[in-house]
Amino acid sequence: MLIGYISNLFSQANISQSNNYEIMTASDSQSVNYTYATVPTRFIEANGIKFAYRSYGKEGDIPVIYFNHLTANLDNCDPRIMDAIATERHIISFDYRGVGATTGEQGTSIANMAKDAIGFIHALGYRQVDIVAFSMGGFITQELLLQEPALARKIILAGTGPRGGKGISDVAGLTYKDILKGLLTFRDPKFYLFFTQNKIGKEAARDFLKRLKERTEKRDEKVKLSVLSKQLKAIKMWGNDKPADLSVFKHPVLVVNGDNDRMVPTPNSYDLANRFPNSEIVIYPNSGHGGIFQYQEEFLKKAIPFLTK
Repeated sequence: MLIGYISNLFSQANISQSNNYEIMTASDSQSVNYTYATVPTRFIEANGIKFAYRSYGKEGDIPVIYFNHLTANLDNCDPRIMDAIATERHIISFDYRGVGATTGEQGTSIANMAKDAIGFIHALGYRQVDIVAFSMGGFITQELLLQEPALARKIILAGTGPRGGKGISDVAGLTYKDILKGLLTFRDPKFYLFFTQNKIGKEAARDFLKRLKERTEKRDEKVKLSVLSKQLKAIKMWGNDKPADLSVFKHPVLVVNGDNDRMVPTPNSYDLANRFPNSEIVIYPNSGHGGIFQYQEEFLKKAIPFLTK
């Protein structure tokens, strides 16, 4: 019962009211009139996996791919950020292997997650994409660069850090600690993991978690508890691995974070920005790991011009 309750608590923003997905293919019409609360879930096969994804917004040759965080399914994308980007660019979110409605067994390697992401993008028919990546998504994006650098054009890295960064291998302990705190207080662990625990941070947490529940129909499958343990193992291995040489990548990179990130300590953001030769960094005050969700308006004022200029 306890394991089941933890799984439900960690995914309480992922409550699935119906499994009757609108199954569409990449060739189906993609209306700009969708919002993230209404865009249908599509499926496409790559690397022997059937990937669940959502795709909408302004059509263009180069889409924006959103790489999500630890144990996140499609319903864990902030609809305010997704909808705002969709007004200017075509944006696509997707479930990693074994997550949500995507098939397969969740692996324990960040590099393998990047390989899957590359396969997914190629299956959609794209030769180049822009990337917005949050937390673990930023780890995967860096591995994608190492495997196929020409696939990415512009990159936004939020709440993340470089391979081997200080404190990254400690994410597992912190995550389990805040899951327990969530159990005891009947809150989603993201309330503690993503936000500071002062008045401003708590208010931002409540607003963010409320936004994640705006989609009321045809929600994604809940994330399995086994995904948590395997992804945390992958993060620990990646955090203990040798740093990669990011100086060889000339891509425009925007690094953003809160000034008090507990999950991927904020100094990693400065480190990451210094490793990319064509980067800029924005740090939001009085905020944590989910700084881009707390400062969504400020983030979008920076992110959208970065992605459209």
